[in-house]
Amino acid sequence: MGNLPFVASMMLVAIGFLALITRRNLIKLAIGITVIEMGVNLFLVSLGYVRGGIAPVYTYAPPGFKQMVLPTPQALTLTAIVIGLATTALLLAFIVVIYRHRGTLDAGKIRELRG
Repeated sequence: MGNLPFVASMMLVAIGFLALITRRNLIKLAIGITVIEMGVNLFLVSLGYVRGGIAPVYTYAPPGFKQMVLPTPQALTLTAIVIGLATTALLLAFIVVIYRHRGTLDAGKIRELRG
């Protein structure tokens, strides 16, 4: 059970990279990037977990205190979620503009020069 979150995060990143490599649809590429972001966020949260740890919001040590959960990976994860949401929204906006101009979502056809 101790390594399960790390394995799950590696699997999410691998699935995201597989989607980036094998798919040509721009929406599916955006989903692949989002899956990679979720895997990285899960990895960051897993790094900060301490078995039996308490939340780092107390200013005093309660009875039976052992150690606290690391707050830095949690803060980084919250920041990464906000940045990921903004980049995903921007990416989807670019995809909408590309579809309006080119009429397709196929990345191979978009790369072709028109002339």
